[in-house]
Amino acid sequence: MAKTILQGRLRHKARSLATISLLSAHVLARRALGRPLVPEWSPLFEIGNLFWRAQFNHAFALRDIAEARAYFDSLVHVLDRVPEVDVRPSRPGEPRGDWFIPRVRKGEATLLHFHGGGYSFYADVTRRFIAMLADKLGLPVFAPDYRLTPEHPHPAQIEDGLAAYRFLLSEGIEPSRLIVCGDSAGGHLTLMTLVGARAAGLPQPAIGIGLSPWTDVGRRGASQFGNDRYDLVQGYMTLRFADWLKGEGGLSDAELSPIHQDLRGLAPLYLQAGGKEILVDMIRDFAREARGQGARVRLDVWEHMTHEFQAHGQELRESREALERLGEAIRWALAPDGAGFPAMSGTELDALRVEPAPAPAGG
Repeated sequence: MAKTILQGRLRHKARSLATISLLSAHVLARRALGRPLVPEWSPLFEIGNLFWRAQFNHAFALRDIAEARAYFDSLVHVLDRVPEVDVRPSRPGEPRGDWFIPRVRKGEATLLHFHGGGYSFYADVTRRFIAMLADKLGLPVFAPDYRLTPEHPHPAQIEDGLAAYRFLLSEGIEPSRLIVCGDSAGGHLTLMTLVGARAAGLPQPAIGIGLSPWTDVGRRGASQFGNDRYDLVQGYMTLRFADWLKGEGGLSDAELSPIHQDLRGLAPLYLQAGGKEILVDMIRDFAREARGQGARVRLDVWEHMTHEFQAHGQELRESREALERLGEAIRWALAPDGAGFPAMSGTELDALRVEPAPAPAGG
């Protein structure tokens, strides 16, 4: 049976519990009046979405980033099925991180997964998502504990990403059996690591996967602020995360954005997004740009879903579908000739119309 875990400081636990209780009452009352935020959402999905938005907003309001991280971890929803995965920390001399080893293995590939969190958070709920991925896919996952912003701005993350990639290659893992994957900011790091690997003369992996990937650290697309009312991540947060990533280095948006990179010669790319998330327009733009440069790319969008909806696992039909397609994409990439990888057609990409981004209120 699903349960809620409270942990950490008393004031954080009390505030988180009050937040989810009040939001639950509000959502259920509004739905009783026939006013769901999105008719296609279940009550639990709507409550969860609004709760994590509230958690992020309060964390951003805290001045100390360490306290913000602690607050964000103070309440965790645990699924009724515990993933059958063993977690092993990396050994001395290896890149810092954890191995998530499924007890039932379903293939010979290895997955390098970069976690999300805007490059600033590595939340407990994220670690549970990685365990669920390892269990569902039946593949061992190495998740680097890369350095976070604002303490460690660029290039710390790309350095740590490339170090993890080199480490797995040095362990004898064939590039044709290596998958590089990431969610949100981890999707950004996935794409930048593939670009960095090519620049360093390293072989490309079998496939690069982005789940709700952050593809432009600037302003792009109407959804970045237009979908604030639906999404758990808000448009203003992307700009704060970008400032923390840049630090004092004087870097431009283009220098740090996957959409502005040379994408030729990269591994096949498989991307997933929710149609009601703030990043969906920039993800669509990236898919179009990648194909225009000759990359093999596939983007699947679930119309009514939000940022990182895949984390709902078996609780949500759309999440189950997304995880199944993720497994299919990996099988496509591991096929001997790669012929099964269904890159998007020109017609599909032409249909991904993206409106220009309006300036947010007050800015």
